[in-house]
Amino acid sequence: MSTLKTLANDSSVEDFLNSMNGEVKRTDAFKILEMYKSATGEEPKMWGASIIGFGQYHYKSERSSQEGDWPLAGFSPRKQNLTLYIMSELNDYSDLLSKLGKHKTSKACLYINKLSDVDEDVLKQLITRSYNDAKKVLVDKK
Repeated sequence: MSTLKTLANDSSVEDFLNSMNGEVKRTDAFKILEMYKSATGEEPKMWGASIIGFGQYHYKSERSSQEGDWPLAGFSPRKQNLTLYIMSELNDYSDLLSKLGKHKTSKACLYINKLSDVDEDVLKQLITRSYNDAKKVLVDKK
């Protein structure tokens, strides 16, 4: 079995965000950090070198022997966009996504270029619902 590379660690979230290039991306990332802290009530933790996570759960894949820990909620300010990890497999968020503004999605990710492209109140609701759904399904039911 391969060793997981994306693990929680004690690296500084603030140092990571302050090291980012681009004032808009850095400012947006700090605003998103505050949204997540408010929505989750959790302190942020670095996962690997570039993911900021909140809370955690243990998973075991049904398709492989892989298992490990992963954040219940998180985001990563990447060079191309701000990537937010949304638990879309747990619930349908199309009602909020339709009101969000300019964004793209994939299976479990929400991509936005900058906060000014989206409705921040809707984004906060999306983060909150996704975290609460993840906590309910992945932690509280165990």
